[in-house]
Amino acid sequence: MKQKLLKTNVLFGALLLTTMGFAQSKAPDFTDERIILKNVEIFNGKDEQTLIGSIVMEKEKIKMLVFGKDELPSSELIGARVIDGKGKFVMPGMIDCHWHSFLAANSNAAITMGEESFLFINAAKESENTLQRGFTTVRDLGGHVMGIKQANDSGINNGPRIYPSEAMISQTSGHGDAGFSWSEPRMIDHNPPRFQVLGGSIIADGEQEVTVAAREQLRKGASQLKVMAGGGVATIYDPLDATQYTTKEIKAAVDAAENWGTYVTVHAYTPKAVRQAIDAGVKCIDHGHLLDEPTIELIAQKNLWLSMQPFDEDASAYTDPVQIANKILVGKGTDKVYTWAKKHKVKLAFGTDLVSPPKNPLRQNELVVKLKQWFSNYQILKMITYDNAQLLKMSGARDPYPLDLGRIAEGAYADILLFDKNALKDISVIEDPKNNLLLIIKNGKIYKDLISPK
Repeated sequence: MKQKLLKTNVLFGALLLTTMGFAQSKAPDFTDERIILKNVEIFNGKDEQTLIGSIVMEKEKIKMLVFGKDELPSSELIGARVIDGKGKFVMPGMIDCHWHSFLAANSNAAITMGEESFLFINAAKESENTLQRGFTTVRDLGGHVMGIKQANDSGINNGPRIYPSEAMISQTSGHGDAGFSWSEPRMIDHNPPRFQVLGGSIIADGEQEVTVAAREQLRKGASQLKVMAGGGVATIYDPLDATQYTTKEIKAAVDAAENWGTYVTVHAYTPKAVRQAIDAGVKCIDHGHLLDEPTIELIAQKNLWLSMQPFDEDASAYTDPVQIANKILVGKGTDKVYTWAKKHKVKLAFGTDLVSPPKNPLRQNELVVKLKQWFSNYQILKMITYDNAQLLKMSGARDPYPLDLGRIAEGAYADILLFDKNALKDISVIEDPKNNLLLIIKNGKIYKDLISPK
């Protein structure tokens, strides 16, 4: 009975998100079906060379690009909203390949004790903030976000596209197990931790349970699956060096995903955990900060993705000595892994994995700029747009957004950012989106405009 009530509360929270979002969130003016952004310097997401030109957007797509001295066809101007970009820098919308829409908005204390409906509404509001930072698409790697995704897609909420994983799949005692060391065994405890009740993670042991858990996330609409294959920093009860699950258990999730035309990514830091996941057939490794060079080389040989974060050694967010030591250890490994990944030409994606407010989500743009320690400005911009989009497209048949992402190209989604300065010359412009990001267009709709005449 208690479980049914909790599930009812979660469903009520999702419903309240929809109705409250409609009543309180002022949507942008969606009446313009054709927008022309003229006189801009275009970085298309893929090529280092920029071109001066105009972008014609119709509904959700980029209809036409006109470069140089070529004039726009007069037929395109009829009924269009024309914005003069004043020669400023334009790039595709940014993509965060390791985001947590729910966890970025709500603290651990709030998740433990807060009202469910408030938690989801709060997450929806933070999703709007994410778009205002210039991230038009995120790959969500853990959390019940289907309601937020639906609200964003329908225009009720003004947030980014979401590629959802839904609940993180974890073994008992794994990185997604929100229980305590003294918790009752799962076989007899019928009151799971609230994080799991809210859809943050699901505990599954053995091949059969992993298969069921994987299929449940796919049923909910997951575009890819997230499996916890090793220990983590933020938790106390699973050691950072622990290898979690067996090859057969991870393969059960891989088989379920492949049967639905998509893939599995794993949370893993160590060589042993990553190699086991590779043996099981995963297509993407998230984190990997403690890897050695031979394992990095193996990832390259297998043509897999490594989704990294530019973590540093700052452990000020933690008070527990074990967590502090783990955070420093992970930070120390970052430089080596990026260096080896570049050497062996690994397919690199960028994500932030920021959780626990109030200040962490605001560092999303700061972490983009931190990449300059290892990459040129062009390499950074390509990674956070075109490259990240190629990873998202690994969802195959489960891809909720079938058009091209991460590119300014004819037929692609009209996701456009206009900055006050050229980010190819000065990447730091991205760090202050409030003042430097003048225009945000997602899906052919304007969500911020500081460049048009008032």
